[in-house]
Amino acid sequence: MGRARRLVFAAAALLASSTPAAAEVLRDLHFGEALFHAHQEHWFEALERLDTEIAQHQGVDEPELDTLYAHIDRAEFSVGDFELSYRMHHRAGRAIRAVLEGDVPEPVRNEAAYRLARIHFQKDQPLDALIALDGIEGELPEGLEDDVAFLRANVSLALGRPGEAAEVLRGLQREDELRGFAAYNLGIALLREERLEEAVAQLDRAGRVGADDPATRAIRDKANLVLGTLLFEARAFGPAQTALDRVRLEGAFSNQALLKAGWADASDLNFERAVVPWSLLAERDSTDAAVQEALLALPYAYSKVDVHGRAAALYGQAVETFGAELEKVDASIGSIRSGAFLEALVREEIRQDKDWVVRLRSLPDAPETFYLITLMASHDFQTALQNYLDLEDLRKKLRTWSLGFDSYDEIIRLRRAYYEPLLPGLDREFRRLDAQIRLRREQHESLSRKLENLLVAPRPEHLATAGELEVGQALVPIERALGAAGAEAHPEQAARLARLQGVLTWQLETHYHQRLTRLHLDLRELDEEMKAMQARYDSFVRARQAATHSYEGYAAPIQRMRTRVDEGLERLSGLMARQGRLLEAVAIRELEARRERLVAYRHQARFAFADSYDRAAKSQARFEGLETPPEEEAAAEPEAVPANAEAAAEPEAVPANAEVAP
Repeated sequence: MGRARRLVFAAAALLASSTPAAAEVLRDLHFGEALFHAHQEHWFEALERLDTEIAQHQGVDEPELDTLYAHIDRAEFSVGDFELSYRMHHRAGRAIRAVLEGDVPEPVRNEAAYRLARIHFQKDQPLDALIALDGIEGELPEGLEDDVAFLRANVSLALGRPGEAAEVLRGLQREDELRGFAAYNLGIALLREERLEEAVAQLDRAGRVGADDPATRAIRDKANLVLGTLLFEARAFGPAQTALDRVRLEGAFSNQALLKAGWADASDLNFERAVVPWSLLAERDSTDAAVQEALLALPYAYSKVDVHGRAAALYGQAVETFGAELEKVDASIGSIRSGAFLEALVREEIRQDKDWVVRLRSLPDAPETFYLITLMASHDFQTALQNYLDLEDLRKKLRTWSLGFDSYDEIIRLRRAYYEPLLPGLDREFRRLDAQIRLRREQHESLSRKLENLLVAPRPEHLATAGELEVGQALVPIERALGAAGAEAHPEQAARLARLQGVLTWQLETHYHQRLTRLHLDLRELDEEMKAMQARYDSFVRARQAATHSYEGYAAPIQRMRTRVDEGLERLSGLMARQGRLLEAVAIRELEARRERLVAYRHQARFAFADSYDRAAKSQARFEGLETPPEEEAAAEPEAVPANAEAAAEPEAVPANAEVAP
């Protein structure tokens, strides 16, 4: 009972937090349980509970008496939300359309239209999202106006209408919850509208937004990175350096910012300053592409300031590092082909952590994950990966259900073994009780009819006592005998007979009303006894049926469910195999591209190492006063590493609920 009460309180708090208006009082425990699972992001369990509860609610004769009736609108919305969170977009859309088509208040209808538009937008259907948004008219629920406006701006950007998006986003700049995202997206809208000066100014404002929450700080870093990249490409190296310096060193975009900051200094021929960010970057995880580029860029900067010995040493370290990384890549490819990659992804202890993708890098026995953090952070790969993980979770649930059928079979066997020996004795007792109640019912009906007749036509003789009936029956043969002999022959006996008959009639007539009243009261008492007997009879029937139903009729449904689960497991195995092969192919393709890049880096580092070593030797010879042939002094300088080895795509707008990838 204590656990149930805690669940009620927790679900009530969740219901209050999920309601835009005043807090509701939780009336349905099962709806609260669904909210409880949803709060823990157990979307499958939440849907399982809420779907069952809504289906039962729809099947009752008087739904207004059901405890879910007070929350039915919120429950139907929650179904769509849970399905959307579980990435069941088709079902979520159907659930919300059902609300739109129903007879609901205007705020509820508008909220449903907003959620439907959000579903279409997440499914990359911006035109359908715009149609849903255009259907919003009149009053909106409290706190939803800004979300609707921000979604409309994102839809306009997706449809290639940056002017419309910019107009909407300008009105959201003062909103605390959206200020970082609205400011950044406004900069992107202006950039796409080719209003470069305004875009730069807006991205600069987005890069200075004050924030305490991690999401806004991350989008601020991204704004500064995009701004620094734009200024760098415009050869405004000083302002680019200023923007890049605002990116946090511990943020998700710090590696790219450090790399670009170094190239901004190097492009401005300030190689001594370029050494600082590249030195910081070179000490970081060598599996990162920006770090690998920095391993070449740092000695290049040293060579430009004529510190050839240091450059040669760093080039040598880079050669060793690239060689080690190539071994890791080869090990990763081999491990993926052996199936270890998918096994690492479904580790339960890893996925319990919110940042489980990042933790994959630290697994000592999972080399297949070393180079896939960036790949796994991409939207397409994340979607495919999440599909695989959902299939894995569903496979575990089906296996658990499959094992549970044996438990049900055992429960049914134990119930049968317990009840079947008891049923013959119970049936005998039931037959005795049934015969008894039938007799009492007939007697009761007979007395009831007699009472009704006496009320219409009084018959005192029908209420005679047993003694009176015995006396009356004894007087009948005497009267018959006197009648045969003649009353004149025995006048004394005839007088005595008449006196006895008169006394009997007197008693019957004078006690009639009293006896009639007593009969009525006795029948009322008998009614209560009959009700108690009928209740006992009904209780026995229910107990007898419950005993039989506790083990009869389950074999066929359990077998059907077992067959469905087995078929589901077989189908899941095929789907997981195809999805796993897709993930492995994408991962191997990414690793092979990384391998080619590492091979090119290692070759470049080797040539640069030889050149820097030769220059260092010449510098040492000149320092010792030795002559150097002029033609050797004209040796080619080490080849510079191109900035932005991995070309960045055009910056995209970011929705307010986006998670910034590591």
